[in-house]
Amino acid sequence: MNAQIALILGQDGITNGAIYALLALSILLVFTVTRVLFIPQGEFVAFGALTMASLQAGKPVLLVWLLLAFALAEVAADLMARRKRPGRGRGLWRMAAKVVYPLALAALLYRLPLAQLPMAAQALLALLLLVPMGPQLYRLFYQPIASASTLVLLIVSIAVHLALVGLGLLAFGAEGARTAPFSDASLALGPINVNSQALWVVAVSAVLIIVLYQFFERSMYGKALRAAAFNRLGARLMGISPVFAGKATFFLAALIGTVSGILIAPITTMYFDSGFMVSLKGFVGAIIGGLVSYPLAAAGAVLVGLIEAFSSFWASAYKEIIVFTLIIPVLLWRSLKSHHVEEEDE
Repeated sequence: MNAQIALILGQDGITNGAIYALLALSILLVFTVTRVLFIPQGEFVAFGALTMASLQAGKPVLLVWLLLAFALAEVAADLMARRKRPGRGRGLWRMAAKVVYPLALAALLYRLPLAQLPMAAQALLALLLLVPMGPQLYRLFYQPIASASTLVLLIVSIAVHLALVGLGLLAFGAEGARTAPFSDASLALGPINVNSQALWVVAVSAVLIIVLYQFFERSMYGKALRAAAFNRLGARLMGISPVFAGKATFFLAALIGTVSGILIAPITTMYFDSGFMVSLKGFVGAIIGGLVSYPLAAAGAVLVGLIEAFSSFWASAYKEIIVFTLIIPVLLWRSLKSHHVEEEDE
């Protein structure tokens, strides 16, 4: 180990940590608002990367039919809700729009010369395809059981994760894929050359974090989500819809996951099931933040990236074990720090 190797490992750690920080913030946001540990967050990372690879290769994007299937199921659920509560629910024209959107997107994907499009247009198509699935997942699988216990919500998250992994295998196959880098330039920084893709990852992650901060601090919708995270019952009494809060947080989670997948696709080969490990490291960062503190979660995620990078040098065979072992001392420390409520004798 010398200074040059340490700088290279630090670059890799910060690059990975920026992605983990985004995922940690997303997991924390969803949990604080809806009490859902959003395990399928990783699927948006993998699907974002693989969708970009499919677009660049000019292959048909089969996930658009999953979007259509979710839209049809959502419309069916809305119609059943209208029958049980007449006068409530969305209008029929909005239900029709839910079905028209994936059909229009499918026509667009199958008619455009996907491989010849600029990379920005390909990324936009990937976002248009995957981000709407976030609110769809909430409507279909979480909204009907929103008042259930955290354990039940966790079990549902595991089931949704496993289902999406299988659908990812069906849509993309078992082969891995990697996309073209945003740019091939490099920046000389002292004794090392910083890859431009790493700069893209850090820059876009930083911009997205700043935008999210401004959204939650300045906008009315962001303050409504903060209120729902702070006190769900109080927010509901003040007129903040828990359904809106749930769909909005899942929308943001899908957006962050898809952007993360697009960013890391040129750096590492992604497979249909790769997203779980990536999001799990973001979850470790969220645990370090105690699932309550956004700055601590982001800092913890960057720490996870640095530890992973240096572990790959000292003990590459055990780097995953070292990263996930971080959870144990953090949980022990928080358990000792918390105040336990003694059970009353019957």
